[in-house]
Amino acid sequence: MKRNRLQSVGIFLSAIGVIFLIAAGVAYLKVQDGYTAFETFSAAENVELSYNEDGQLVDRGTTEGADAIMTLLTEDWGFNPNMGDLDANDPVVNTATEMMYQMATIGFHVLHGTQTVVLAEDVEYKGEVFAAGTYEFEVDGRYWTDFDRSHPLEGPARSQAWSGTAHGLFGQLGVGAVTHSVLQIGLAIAAAFAAIGGMAILTGLGLVWVSKEEKIGELELAKEKAEVVS
Repeated sequence: MKRNRLQSVGIFLSAIGVIFLIAAGVAYLKVQDGYTAFETFSAAENVELSYNEDGQLVDRGTTEGADAIMTLLTEDWGFNPNMGDLDANDPVVNTATEMMYQMATIGFHVLHGTQTVVLAEDVEYKGEVFAAGTYEFEVDGRYWTDFDRSHPLEGPARSQAWSGTAHGLFGQLGVGAVTHSVLQIGLAIAAAFAAIGGMAILTGLGLVWVSKEEKIGELELAKEKAEVVS
């Protein structure tokens, strides 16, 4: 009876393991389809990061510029980059880290840029008169919500600095980074399913083997008893 239970449990575990392996295979194929589409789209866009001859990231020709962007990404935004994704031999932006770095590049130059605002006529705002003319307005680290949109200089500078293009690029790169991260999670889930399936099958086969060993032992004991009786 005990042997039959072990064998049944072993067969059940093995069947569960096969189901997990099938699920792992399906998940892996779906993730690979996603990776293929993701990389094909990235290759079509052909956006590349800039590296110097030593394989170091640069921005506008300097490593200092790239370092400042990385500081914005890691310290101000709290992103933990996978430095292995930043490869000078594969500069196309097609990983979460590369997309977040590209987003930080856009953000850095917007935040530290200067916008030219032209007033066609004098404007009074809160008791201060801004004469007609051309002004160079420093963004000075302002995000979209940090501007006073009613201000005669800040209002126009906000829409110029944080333009629809900047917002659109932020949105696309953000979605791309999340998509790549989800694909990596999907790959990890497929690997976990495969590991669970493999362990279940091995355990199940082990129980079946133990039940057979028990059966052999029972047969040998019965044979010994028969010999004693005879």
